[in-house]
Amino acid sequence: MTMTMKELVEDARSRVTAVSPTDAAQAVEQGDLVLDVREPAELETDGRVPGALHVPRGILETRADATAATAVSQLTGMRGTRRVHVLCASGGRAALAADTLRTMGYDADLIEGGLAAWKADGLPVEG
Repeated sequence: MTMTMKELVEDARSRVTAVSPTDAAQAVEQGDLVLDVREPAELETDGRVPGALHVPRGILETRADATAATAVSQLTGMRGTRRVHVLCASGGRAALAADTLRTMGYDADLIEGGLAAWKADGLPVEG
């Protein structure tokens, strides 16, 4: 069976929870993590969420696997302890990333509407 990108995203969304940017921001105050899976150039042009961990979607698995030499402890330390709220520009990549993290044993959701919704909710952005 072949799937389009849209179908892949819809499939991933069927397995992950979506939260509002405001709910994610409040959860971070309690110890959760915002994981931004956008590309580095997007951070430069569109800004970044203060305190968010940035791991581009294309290398997520290499950073989320605690057994990998490239693992990022700020992320791997969340597995089994706190929730990871995944952010991208609009929600598609975040859905795919959150689904991947869920498969890898993380408690992960996607931030509905991505950075555009984050900004629309009046939440802070740097840069």
